[in-house]
Amino acid sequence: MGPTTRAHFVYNRRRRRSSGGRHAVEEASDEEEQRQDTSSSSSDEGGDEEDEAEASGEEIDDDEEGEVEEEAAAVEPATKERPAAAAAVGEKRGGRKGPITIRLKKVCKVCKRTGHQAGFKGAVYIDCPMKPCFLCKRPGHTTLTCPHRVAMEHGVIPAPRRNTNTSLDYVFQSQVKGKISMVKPKFLIPNQLECGNIKFHQRRVTCLEFHPTKNNVLLSGDKKGLLGIWDYVKLHEKITYDSVHSCILNSMKIDTANDGILYTASSDGTISCTDLDTGIGLPLLNLNPNGWNGPSSWRMIYGMDLNTDKGLLLVADNFGFLYFLDRRSKTRIGHPILIHKKGSKVTSLHCNPARPEVLLSSGNDHYARIWDTRKLEANSSLASLAHGRVVNSGYFSPQSGNKILTTCQDNRIRVWDYIFGDLQSPSREIVHSHDFNRHLTPFKAEWDPKDYTETVAVIGRYISENYNGVALHPIDFIDTSSGKLLAEVMDPDITTISPVNKLHPQDDILATGSSRSIFIWKPKTEDELTEERTKQKVKEYVYGSGSRKKSNGKHDNSSDDDSDGDSGGQNKKSKKARFTHTAKGKGKSKV
Repeated sequence: MGPTTRAHFVYNRRRRRSSGGRHAVEEASDEEEQRQDTSSSSSDEGGDEEDEAEASGEEIDDDEEGEVEEEAAAVEPATKERPAAAAAVGEKRGGRKGPITIRLKKVCKVCKRTGHQAGFKGAVYIDCPMKPCFLCKRPGHTTLTCPHRVAMEHGVIPAPRRNTNTSLDYVFQSQVKGKISMVKPKFLIPNQLECGNIKFHQRRVTCLEFHPTKNNVLLSGDKKGLLGIWDYVKLHEKITYDSVHSCILNSMKIDTANDGILYTASSDGTISCTDLDTGIGLPLLNLNPNGWNGPSSWRMIYGMDLNTDKGLLLVADNFGFLYFLDRRSKTRIGHPILIHKKGSKVTSLHCNPARPEVLLSSGNDHYARIWDTRKLEANSSLASLAHGRVVNSGYFSPQSGNKILTTCQDNRIRVWDYIFGDLQSPSREIVHSHDFNRHLTPFKAEWDPKDYTETVAVIGRYISENYNGVALHPIDFIDTSSGKLLAEVMDPDITTISPVNKLHPQDDILATGSSRSIFIWKPKTEDELTEERTKQKVKEYVYGSGSRKKSNGKHDNSSDDDSDGDSGGQNKKSKKARFTHTAKGKGKSKV
């Protein structure tokens, strides 16, 4: 390398080091110029190298001279490489690196600014001051100071008194309302954890259903498509079938004419009719007959319900279409009908218990819609109930079918008291924490089927609370007529979130799905209250991981990578002294 070439090389290298912000393309062009100068210079120019450096105002010490010679030797054979690669190599061999600065300031994970932090600290959620309140979604305060966080009276927005003075109003007053009991019965809160099936499923629980004739039998589905049957009185009598579906089991309904038949809907795009005794499933509908062709064409089924009068099975997919199936002939009827925005997921379907031809659907297009299935076509909804975000579920009241209860991702539970009235705005909006992230089954507020006044609803809570130093996620019982929090159901052994909750249609029993486990709750009696004052009641648990009954499929004991909350902490705590039944069933006993 000649003196002129070396001086230019040193100058360019130091200029790049001082600027620090030049683009890689500029550095690549400098390297190309250096390689050209190197190839054109002769070997007899080495004597004047220091003079050229001093004339240009640069000083070269021995270390830098060695670095320059190494760099020149490394650059010369790389003339055939691409400019970007040469720039990267030059950066890597750029001599002395600049100082490394470490910031000790804490950065907010939400807004990426310094001076504050956001997230959970123990059981308390701290909001970013640059964002609205995480709970009520309104600015001016944080979740820590939100009036709807722990108050027994939730935030309720009452609607003005409406009176339509129409013939429909007269029919409601004289016929429908007369069937509703005006005397509110005594309501017993199932707040005592009775028993549990730990890790019954291989993945998180997605749906629960009580058997209509066998009071002690609970049906459950999980993210992997596995169907579970558990007799929670006998504890060890449990069966699982893993060949019903290949992925998420989203909904299940028992045939009212034959309680041994179960209809299930899955994200694999199929509807299955399963015999509960044998586990053999008959596919009724397959929306993906050609298999996987990409997410743009893969259809998944979430909403499903039965029209008992007509013998129809109604299902809806993730593209906004509704399908009719004849459960007698096991065939599809007619063509699919678009009931929500094209391309949006229909999250739930529910037929009115008093008028099964009236259908309520909810979807990702921020609407819940009411339909008359006798004259159903696109854009023919009787009413469209607007919401702020995705609607997780919508249900008619269980007795009269006159009320509507919806759960929305904007942390609101909305109640309509009168479906024949003005449906432009709900009668009440109840603030509740159920805005969840990934790897969690959606929260759905459901009516208590035993409540003749049609006011009690149950739903799990997302934000944890501090109970005697333990962060727990309670299950809330809410009075939908006033927004009052009737009870918070929790247990120190359950530290995971419980998004799936189902109330028994006859007994005062609550079933919850928390991560891969299932728990049964019953009310505390007077004897148990007395016993609790003296000593803590021993709960009964059973492990479900060994109870597997194969039915045309194999079981792989895969771990749950999307468990709901701190399942590890729960399992460690539960193993210590709480298990009175630890033997694993063989899965051969039948319910």
